[in-house]
Amino acid sequence: MEQLVDLDLLVKQMALAFGAAMVLGNLFAIIQNKRGKAPKGETGEFRAVRAYWLLAVGTLVGTWGAASLLI
Repeated sequence: MEQLVDLDLLVKQMALAFGAAMVLGNLFAIIQNKRGKAPKGETGEFRAVRAYWLLAVGTLVGTWGAASLLI
């Protein structure tokens, strides 16, 4: 009997989507910080090291997901 949902494919797609979301979100935050913009009503400083670290992790996860889909 065929499975209704291919779970292996779903996990690969979720890894790609999660990595892409991390990359895009952190790139947006870095760009907004360089422009001098901050979210309204938020206090605290921008943590550049954390944003770049999460950008790198997102790139790794997204690359892993994309490579898994191609293999």
